[in-house]
Amino acid sequence: MTKRELRWQIRAQKRRLSAAELAAMSEDICSKVLALASWQEAGTLLLYYPLSDEVDVRLLIKEAFESGKRVLLPVVKGEELELHLYEGEDSLREGAFGILEPTGPLFALENYDKIQLAFVPGMAFDRMGHRLGRGKGYYDRLLPKLTKAQLTGICFPFQLLDEVPAELHDISVGDVIS
Repeated sequence: MTKRELRWQIRAQKRRLSAAELAAMSEDICSKVLALASWQEAGTLLLYYPLSDEVDVRLLIKEAFESGKRVLLPVVKGEELELHLYEGEDSLREGAFGILEPTGPLFALENYDKIQLAFVPGMAFDRMGHRLGRGKGYYDRLLPKLTKAQLTGICFPFQLLDEVPAELHDISVGDVIS
């Protein structure tokens, strides 16, 4: 199956589920993340503000922020993702693709090695950590810069497959939570 065909298939599966079903799965996934030792130990982490069809990690953003962790969220700048400090719900504004983005300070590239844990969305993951994104390559360009971070994919259970088509430039994650 091609990447394009797999994206289409995953989108079709998401449309068959209700918002309540996706929300329940998101809650379960967030509970798993909160129980991780790596979550509890991380002081600086990267999350993402979810699209309506992605695992809703807003609970994780809130929990991390309220517990004093440094939370970074991506901001689309041209063809790249910049990382900005999350400073609370009031500091979000609508950005590219209708995604809420933080207006907090830019997290400088030279500080990326301070990111301990990075949670990465995807259309699909496989058991070897290969990730299928939405096709724009934003995370493929960002992830190589996160040299010290533990990369963790987050997806709904039906998005975790035995095999995802992968190319040399595709960046794998170490773990997948579903």
